[in-house]
Amino acid sequence: MNSAAEDFDRWIRNDFVALNTRLEEAYFAAGTQILHGRPELETVKRRIGREGAELVLRAAEGGSTPSPRPTPSVRPILSTPLLPSMPTGDDERYELLGLVGFYLAACRRHEIDGPQSAAWPLAQLLASSLGVAPRFVFAHQALYNRAVGDTFRTFTSLADERAFILYNGLSVLAYQRTATALRRIAALGVSSPLTAYLLREARSGLDDVLDLGRTLGKTLDVDRFFLNIRPYFKPHRVGGTQYRGVNAGDFAAINSIDVLLGLCSPYDPFYQALLTEKYPYTPPEDQALLRATATAEPLLDAFLRETAAGPLTPQLRDNTELFLTVCRLHGAASAFHHHRLVVPFLQEPAARVPQDQEPEAADLTTSGPPLHVVMGTLARLVDLRTARRRPGADGGARTALDQLRHALDAAPDTHLKPAPTST
Repeated sequence: MNSAAEDFDRWIRNDFVALNTRLEEAYFAAGTQILHGRPELETVKRRIGREGAELVLRAAEGGSTPSPRPTPSVRPILSTPLLPSMPTGDDERYELLGLVGFYLAACRRHEIDGPQSAAWPLAQLLASSLGVAPRFVFAHQALYNRAVGDTFRTFTSLADERAFILYNGLSVLAYQRTATALRRIAALGVSSPLTAYLLREARSGLDDVLDLGRTLGKTLDVDRFFLNIRPYFKPHRVGGTQYRGVNAGDFAAINSIDVLLGLCSPYDPFYQALLTEKYPYTPPEDQALLRATATAEPLLDAFLRETAAGPLTPQLRDNTELFLTVCRLHGAASAFHHHRLVVPFLQEPAARVPQDQEPEAADLTTSGPPLHVVMGTLARLVDLRTARRRPGADGGARTALDQLRHALDAAPDTHLKPAPTST
């Protein structure tokens, strides 16, 4: 970063955090999502808007971005030459976009109008050069968030916000570990002894996802999340376009797992729409992984083909059972997230929003659609990942999984014998 961007970063890590925290404590004490008309709080809001705008303008002075990299979902804004004062590396520019995005999200959260428009040109230029949405996304909180003095960037100093970022970020890393293991299986074949190692690695990663989800559910306070964390994730406008809010699932690994296991298909219109919608909200390297899902052969198909080809060898039997365990764990992690995190931390508190706060009630989700539409979409995704049959709906991978389980049950028990221990 140049010196102006470093000043912006210091402000985000210090004064910005203190100002947001002061507002959040006042909102929480009043038991509401936002307060208007209190002079001391309006002063704080104006300070966020003014100071952030000044720092953004300094960071943008004399600089531009490289020629844009077009994507199907993000139209290039400008095509201008790179100037010396602007970061040249993708990671540096993505990090700077996150800083600008933090500021824009805070302005949206506190309903600060006017000053934030000064940040729109820089956000659009950075995003256009990277092929991403011009706002902060979850990757800016979890994976592109350098810690300084043991502390990563947050909106507030609230312990619940730190816990939310920490445990969700660790879950992303665990999902990435799982996806990396599964991607390597195609080159080895599903009956390879090396595949057993990779499937155990995938199982371990998903065990971690479940454990981290349980810890988050026990650690995070429902009211703190709903009143003081979730509002920073709202959709907001950049220039003339409204961009949807932050989703902790905006990374490629979970979709790679869906498709590689064979639980979801990129050719299913429902699932294809999900991939297309999330594409600009993922980091540039994740976009390449999302594109790769269209050509990946599901491991479920490979296991069905090989188990049908002849007698089950001990290695193929063990690998098949490991594969089925990985599928079960992926579904269990998805179901836990939906029923133990999304429902109690979003759907249930949303139902308690007073009727006289209808404007707030209409702005409950980060995705834009009404809450019942979002919940229906998430429930359908859980059904796909758990291979659950729904009345009047496609059973997804359930028939194929049952066929694979039947092949195991019908074959003689040929498990590998444990290796002898040395004496």
